[in-house]
Amino acid sequence: MSPRPRPVPAPPAGKSAAGEGSSSEAPRVGNGAKAPELPAGMVEVHGVSKFFGDVVAVSDVTFAVRAGVTALLGPNGAGKSTLFRMMCGLTPPSRGSVRVLGADARQDRDVRGRIGLSPQQDALFDRLDALAFVQIAAETQGVTDPTDAARRTLELVELNPDDPRPVSGYSKGMRQRTKLAAALVHDPDVLILDEPLNGLDPVQRRRMIGMLTDLGAQGRCVLVSSHVLEEVAQLGSRILVIAQGRLVASGDYRELREMMDDRPRRVSIEADKSRTLAAALVESGTAVGVRVDGDAIVADTLDVDRLGREIAPLARRLESRLRSVLPLDEDLESVFRYLVERR
Repeated sequence: MSPRPRPVPAPPAGKSAAGEGSSSEAPRVGNGAKAPELPAGMVEVHGVSKFFGDVVAVSDVTFAVRAGVTALLGPNGAGKSTLFRMMCGLTPPSRGSVRVLGADARQDRDVRGRIGLSPQQDALFDRLDALAFVQIAAETQGVTDPTDAARRTLELVELNPDDPRPVSGYSKGMRQRTKLAAALVHDPDVLILDEPLNGLDPVQRRRMIGMLTDLGAQGRCVLVSSHVLEEVAQLGSRILVIAQGRLVASGDYRELREMMDDRPRRVSIEADKSRTLAAALVESGTAVGVRVDGDAIVADTLDVDRLGREIAPLARRLESRLRSVLPLDEDLESVFRYLVERR
């Protein structure tokens, strides 16, 4: 197996990572030709809706994505896969426009050749080995030397191109990496990966996240969908939150968390004399609501800093032994739940 490519800084807006003057040591695949210049907004979605009869799959979505890793986060059925299909030119929007690298992928064949798609469905030719499968992907994209490109791309995703086993004998993680290799083999500028971490064990997930981070650092636009909140947090990426076909939020984790400041914050407190302490928190106005279960208190507060300052002195005054004070809604799962439920 070959090592993952060394991460390099993303190039300035308008330049490909494979462009003139690049000092990247990360291997590129495909034909190896100099890529055209890239627009700052590598994927641009403007007022897009998609209807299937009476079903609204995507509703009035607008965003722009630059180089690097961006996560499309939402529950199953939120419209993520439909958005990806429109970006790749596989289905037209019912309203609005989708432009990838400045063009409409449904109308521009050259742009379609600069997009790599790894679908959510595990649609591999199970009787083929990985080299043959990725070589077919290279041939369909017009790569000059498909066998060499397939071998180098499999090595890039840490698979052995000489493994004679059919992909039907691969683990879930190996199959996901085979799909990634097929999406990468023609050296695309835009990578669209639909649930690429689905079904991976923790070690496989860590390796895949490292690969995706490296690919984004090369200057590619990497769009990754997921319904698993922990995965998005590990990617450390920019986030687009999709719910019921609508874009409900965008930004990094901290920006999304700031959107929750208009609601009470939830804190877990463990202490003896829990009922006495809980009553004092409400009486003092430090908490606007409490729930007590044994020694555990769940307190809702409009001023989490005040609660943090006052809880210890209050517990001492009541002779209550304080064991822990932990926030319950600082994680990405709480952000996501709040953003979706408030809609």
